[in-house]
Amino acid sequence: MTRALDGVDLDVPEGTVLGLLGPNGAGKTTTVRILTTLLVPDAGEAQVAGVDVLADPQEVRRRIGVSGQYAAVDEYLTGFENLRMIGKLYHLGAARASARARELLELFTLTDAGDRPVKGYSGGMRRRLDLAGALVADPPVLFLDEPTTGLDPRSRADMWELLQGMVRGGTTVVLTTQYLEEADLLADDIVVIDHGHAIARGTADQLKAQVGGERLEIVANDPAQVERVRSALAEVAVGEVEVEPHTRRLIAPVDGGAQTLVRVLSRLDAEGVRLSDAGLRRPTMDDVFLTLTGKRTDETDPAGGTAGPDTTDEQKAGAPA
Repeated sequence: MTRALDGVDLDVPEGTVLGLLGPNGAGKTTTVRILTTLLVPDAGEAQVAGVDVLADPQEVRRRIGVSGQYAAVDEYLTGFENLRMIGKLYHLGAARASARARELLELFTLTDAGDRPVKGYSGGMRRRLDLAGALVADPPVLFLDEPTTGLDPRSRADMWELLQGMVRGGTTVVLTTQYLEEADLLADDIVVIDHGHAIARGTADQLKAQVGGERLEIVANDPAQVERVRSALAEVAVGEVEVEPHTRRLIAPVDGGAQTLVRVLSRLDAEGVRLSDAGLRRPTMDDVFLTLTGKRTDETDPAGGTAGPDTTDEQKAGAPA
């Protein structure tokens, strides 16, 4: 039996976005399942919107909206009927449920398809409808598990804009995502989870600084001049110079920003060294993820699977959550 979570401690201020990052199987979805009352932890405690998840799960459900990894829609109902049904389940009343359904269909650019059965929707349309369903009751807390998976770039950008507007209005969001630029853009705070443990926490800038600062990347034009480039970089590097012989690319961690780059390029130019490429790079969230977990976001899990739920029903969710 696998312990899916072990000592994960989260604190999300109202009106902010918490990004949960981690490899497949790290425990992200298990965390969301506990906080949304879908899974009972073996130990620990958790509160959502001031309500104890274990003591009063029904009240927690009234205060949250949830969008999972896979669109949870009834394909035999129309888009409008799906959203109206959710409104009725939230006891909005028939008139308000219908009005809210139409509002959300327009917001998610589904008005033209709203009266068609969902079984004829594309994957992206189903995803948008599912996200709309999470907003029917205008909840103060949103849990979004891989919310933009399957969306095209334009739809993803629209979703980001929508979420940013909701947060400005006071909505609190817990977001798991495989798109690191999504976490970089949206999250006020980021927690990296691996093997059920929270291994790092901070803003995007803080995590980038944690894994290392700037680096110079230079590609020599001539393999015979790689050593000259390495020597020039070694003089300014604050760590080991990495050499990729097959690509003639050299990477050096540095301080000093653009001035350091100019210094190196001036020396190499004076020595007649020709370059194919040169630049000052700053860490990205991809660098953070790779450094902290040893994996890239698009890698499959150890069992050989692809992106999917973090745990199975047999896995235990040790807390605190």
